[in-house]
Amino acid sequence: MKKAILLLATLLIAISCKSDEKPVSRLAGKASLTAAETVEYTQFLSEQWRDSVKTALQKSFEAKELVRGSYTMRMDWRIFGDAPSDGRSLYISLHGGGGAPAEVNDQQWKNQIRLYQPAEGVYLCPRAIENTWDLHFRPESDGFYEEIIRMAVVHLGVNQDKVYLMGYSAGGDGVWRLAPRMADHWAAASMMAGHPGDVSLLSLRNLPFMIWCGELDAAYNRNQECAKRIEEMDALQAADPEGYIHEGHIVKGKEHWMDLEDAAAVPWMAKYKRNPYPDKVVWQQGDEMKSSFYWLGVPLSQAEKGKKLEARFTGNTVEILSSDYSSVTVYLCDEMMDLDKPIKVVSGDKVLFEGAVTRSPAVLRQTLREREDLSYLFPVRIDVKL
Repeated sequence: MKKAILLLATLLIAISCKSDEKPVSRLAGKASLTAAETVEYTQFLSEQWRDSVKTALQKSFEAKELVRGSYTMRMDWRIFGDAPSDGRSLYISLHGGGGAPAEVNDQQWKNQIRLYQPAEGVYLCPRAIENTWDLHFRPESDGFYEEIIRMAVVHLGVNQDKVYLMGYSAGGDGVWRLAPRMADHWAAASMMAGHPGDVSLLSLRNLPFMIWCGELDAAYNRNQECAKRIEEMDALQAADPEGYIHEGHIVKGKEHWMDLEDAAAVPWMAKYKRNPYPDKVVWQQGDEMKSSFYWLGVPLSQAEKGKKLEARFTGNTVEILSSDYSSVTVYLCDEMMDLDKPIKVVSGDKVLFEGAVTRSPAVLRQTLREREDLSYLFPVRIDVKL
């Protein structure tokens, strides 16, 4: 009798332990995948990722705050309209304030929550993690915005290709910096009444971008600096007509407050979705170093502010147009080209890689782990030396 009870208890424990284990795909251990298997395995990984992130961020979602290291980012949001079939939009809206007492920035945050109303979407305002002049674009902030996106995807039904960035005054300062250095995260961005500082706009090649400033907003020469950046965007688009979609508005007769004329940015941004696989990428490192951008990767050890990488693909050929790095990683997927045919990577007249490639389940797992973005699961990576 005791043996029977012991056997039954052992069986129940085994069943319980097994039920707690994550399911394993039959494709996980394969050396290579077909195109159809890649779709199947990507779906499997995506569902596992969603479940994992939903559990991990459940308390943060309920508390409306995220904690990373010693920093806390509070959030508030409002939901507008009915959810479209392809998922909701997400508008991350950055408040004004800056180098001021906490209560001033708290008030600016609460004001930002009431400022704009999209026809559809989650309108979310994060409270900056600091009260310094660079409150929204401190290096520690980028991870918070990425986590906000993940939280909104799994808890609020947001489509990761419909995430928009906007901000007013000090929030506009943040948009100037965050739009280029995180351009691969956004579908469009709009800067309201902020100062650009020394930011480079080259990385905005595939990000529709709006600039708004009052004609009389002379503090820190905002009006003049914004006008210069509008001219810069005009020149970038003239030289590369398929990129640098933008609009610039110097609002006549307005000072720092533009009486919500800038609210026109919300429906303008809503026209666009992120293209995760643009056929041409221009990437210049900003203040926070990145190891990946769209379908390109570089060694983080080589990353420095101002370093540039430019590449494009046509058919099954990837061309490194310019690089300040000695090695580059090219990530590929079936949405970009025919992976069943040979791939070539070139730099000028030098062939860096040529041949067949393998869709790898390990690379899919790696890119999901590193990027945590469902549009950036790549089955192929090619590492080249320049």
